[in-house]
Amino acid sequence: MGARIIVAAWAGNVLFSATVIPAALGVEAMNGVSIGMSLGLFAVSLLVWIWAFAIALARTTRGDEVVVASLFLMAGPVPRGVRLHLFGALGVCLAVTAATAAAEPFGVLVPMLPLGLAGLWGARYGTFPPRRQRTGPAGRGSADPGSAGA
Repeated sequence: MGARIIVAAWAGNVLFSATVIPAALGVEAMNGVSIGMSLGLFAVSLLVWIWAFAIALARTTRGDEVVVASLFLMAGPVPRGVRLHLFGALGVCLAVTAATAAAEPFGVLVPMLPLGLAGLWGARYGTFPPRRQRTGPAGRGSADPGSAGA
């Protein structure tokens, strides 16, 4: 379930690492490639975040109570392997970013991709409780109590 999302998270790390590590080690020919890869992966992450939010919004309108913790932090019943892979990919990305940020400052944008992919997995496959009905004062619904009889 969601294997493509997990593969995408690790593939992003491979692409990022393959360009940013040589650039950080002084291979000048990789500087432009590294910047382009970092900005490209960030652009992809923006699309992933929008996709995740659109799915979450659709689930909310269908009656699910989608909250940020359940969506991006995968709270609730998530298979252990999924959680390990997605948070592992995020951790590896953060480690590579921290190690190379001084030489490649655009790399700090890249961790948005594995985090967005975790949100996408949560939006597509996460389990959410039913949406609670909101009531106003004294259980009269959400109408303004001051407008009754005015």
